[in-house]
Amino acid sequence: MSTAYTPPVLTRPLPVPTPLTRPFWDALAEHKVRIQYSPSLGEYIFYPRPLAPRTLADDLEWREISGAGTLYTYTVATRPPSPHFANEGTLVLAVVQWDEGPKFSTELVNVDPADIRVGMRVTPVFCDYPEAEITMLRYEPEN
Repeated sequence: MSTAYTPPVLTRPLPVPTPLTRPFWDALAEHKVRIQYSPSLGEYIFYPRPLAPRTLADDLEWREISGAGTLYTYTVATRPPSPHFANEGTLVLAVVQWDEGPKFSTELVNVDPADIRVGMRVTPVFCDYPEAEITMLRYEPEN
């Protein structure tokens, strides 16, 4: 499991779950990762949608995945991307490719930017914001 991580004070905008995305957010609140799977495609998909891509089949199922993955790409933001992030310091914005296939935009935490390498293994970090009733999914290097 992940090491301790204290999310920054809540100043940034947070997602607002919709009926379509609610299963994803509810799973994160349980410290699990659940995404859609399409039997017609035989693959997992992300972002949540009502129909399977390419087949337009109405066969999407919510399934739990490990959440583990590989760092696909990243950027180190030393200047805040917007005023909401002004007090957060350096952010490591990343795309993680889950072992199950889809890619996920996130942040890397608990890591020195000098130690980051594309292709490194990463593991989930669940960041709870009880005051906003949301849990965000971040990543850290796998130990």
